[in-house]
Amino acid sequence: MQTNWKPFNLSWDDRVPVDISFVFENEKPAGKHGFLKAQGDRLVYDDGTEGRFWGVNFNSGANFPEHAYSEMVAQRLAKFGVNIVRTHQMDAEWATPNIFQFNRAVPKDNTRSLDPESLDRLDYLFYCLKQHGISIYLDLLTYRQFRPGDGVDVVDSLPQAAKPYHYFDPRLIELQKEFNEQLWTHHNLYTGLAYKDDPAIVLTELVNESDPFAQPVILEPYRTRFEEMYLDWLAGEHLPSPAFPIDFRKPDPLMARFFVQVMQDYYAELLAHLRKIGVKIPINGTNWWITLGVTAAQRAVDFCDSHVYWNFPLWENIDTPGTDTHPMVGAYENAFAMLSMNRLAGKPFFISEWDHAWPDEWRAESPLAYAATAAFQGWSGVTIHTYRYSTWQAEDRLGGGAETINSITYRNHFDSANDPAKFGLFYHAALLLRRGDVQPAQKTAGIHFPTDPEEWLLKRPGEIPALKGLPEQHKTVLLLPGAEVPVDLLQPWDQPLVMEGQGSVTADTGQMGRGWQDRWGWIDTPRTKAVYGFLGQAGTIQLTGLEFEVVTDFATIALSSLTDDPLEQSASILLTAVGRCDNTDAAYNAGHTLLDPVSTQPFGHPPVLIEPIQAKIHLKTNRSNLKVNVISQHGELVTKLPVNYADGVLSFEIGPQPAWNPSTIYYLIRI
Repeated sequence: MQTNWKPFNLSWDDRVPVDISFVFENEKPAGKHGFLKAQGDRLVYDDGTEGRFWGVNFNSGANFPEHAYSEMVAQRLAKFGVNIVRTHQMDAEWATPNIFQFNRAVPKDNTRSLDPESLDRLDYLFYCLKQHGISIYLDLLTYRQFRPGDGVDVVDSLPQAAKPYHYFDPRLIELQKEFNEQLWTHHNLYTGLAYKDDPAIVLTELVNESDPFAQPVILEPYRTRFEEMYLDWLAGEHLPSPAFPIDFRKPDPLMARFFVQVMQDYYAELLAHLRKIGVKIPINGTNWWITLGVTAAQRAVDFCDSHVYWNFPLWENIDTPGTDTHPMVGAYENAFAMLSMNRLAGKPFFISEWDHAWPDEWRAESPLAYAATAAFQGWSGVTIHTYRYSTWQAEDRLGGGAETINSITYRNHFDSANDPAKFGLFYHAALLLRRGDVQPAQKTAGIHFPTDPEEWLLKRPGEIPALKGLPEQHKTVLLLPGAEVPVDLLQPWDQPLVMEGQGSVTADTGQMGRGWQDRWGWIDTPRTKAVYGFLGQAGTIQLTGLEFEVVTDFATIALSSLTDDPLEQSASILLTAVGRCDNTDAAYNAGHTLLDPVSTQPFGHPPVLIEPIQAKIHLKTNRSNLKVNVISQHGELVTKLPVNYADGVLSFEIGPQPAWNPSTIYYLIRI
């Protein structure tokens, strides 16, 4: 598979190939516009500026770096266009370190206090990010493993974060309030502000990926308490008692109504507590698309959030990790249908986790598709899961290292910090979303449901035909009963507007589209244009003022103006061309669905290899003196490509470079 592939490593530090931080220079420091708030279905700062975010998750130990690393990583992220970091899994027992314990060798039997060294490192990270215009999405309850000294029942049997028992058990709720108050009232010596008073911290959530639908209440004595709550609720609703024994693993529509009420009561109590201690920013409840019941419960919070993973890596058996290999560009029902299941009319929407994780060989299809769709839909932000799980500069695990994709493997395949196929496209993704290169949809489609919630509360994404394809044609919102939000068209939940047989869908703005039959998509705006998918079979691709003739079978090719001018007039343009890439000698089974468990080094070894993208490009421009510069992995201008300018069109060919010249994914087109 790696025949004729060439080395290309994105350095782990801030020696990046291109620096676009100047485009967003006036956004520094983060928080300059005041506090973020929910205003209708948008997130807006005090001064009226709309919040648009493209960013990353920092997971577990990555939230507690040494000070020098914080300075470096804030610069690196800003150079790639990132303006938000979600601090995820800070409370996880396996995080090294975590918010409760910096030195895990010190005996500690509870999780009721925050570690001073961990907080100092977190504080300085926040300070550095803020100075570079990068905001914070602060997680609360994610993976906390309660301990005997916390005084909770059957502590040794409780799952991480005590899901879903944290929703209703008084002691667990008390401990959450205690933690929340400790964290939000903590004073950061570097910023001079308590977390609750720092406008650079823009969003927060109560609990990560938790609900009683997918995580049933089965553990005693919690189950019995929950049963008593259910019986009391039925009596209060003047409904008859159910048959015994009650099995919360098999909810019926009536039980689903109870689950929603429990979740909303929890949200109301925790929100009230956070407001009492002075937290001002928008607060989310939880963040995934399990059932419409989970979505309905989010009516009690300030904004909606969701997670999605395409080709999720399999890790149930560490000897056979792997992934499905179905490219999203060729799927009728894709990730945007799943995400839109959590988008309630009248509330802002954020995606705090998405990924097409290595070793999915088609993952270069994803960053621009997510950024463009978010801008089109008016979603407030997107953060990939994840940037890194640690801050180690090098790691020799199963033959990996700092110069391999996903060098840290103890928490799966999600590190993206040096992946050319994903992080390599962040420049364009940030411009598409933050700069607003893709315009919002012209029409809003409201998916409506029957008045009786028992008819739809248990529905899952694949059971809502109206969602399929629709988020790529119109702005898509869910109109649950009682919602009074104007829309341009009403769509019954059980009827698709975009039919599978169409084979393709085009946005109502005309700026983007995708063909699942032909398996390629396009973005066509004045300042950013891109194509992605199986382009080698597409023939000549015509966008407005731009033409592609692609030889390589699979690729993403994007051009973005680095000035305020459209591409046709710009004196500086970034071109990125990337497709498949991998670690050297990474070993797979025949279907590329699993890393080869019999290989001595299934994860491969340095260097990272790219498949050079070969294509002819014809760009309409009124600048006859543009040059096409090959940019190395370290940002060096190593050579200029031959160009031809005739009749207002600049023509050139990208692809494999001579043996003496390194291959690349980056080209600067400039005067």
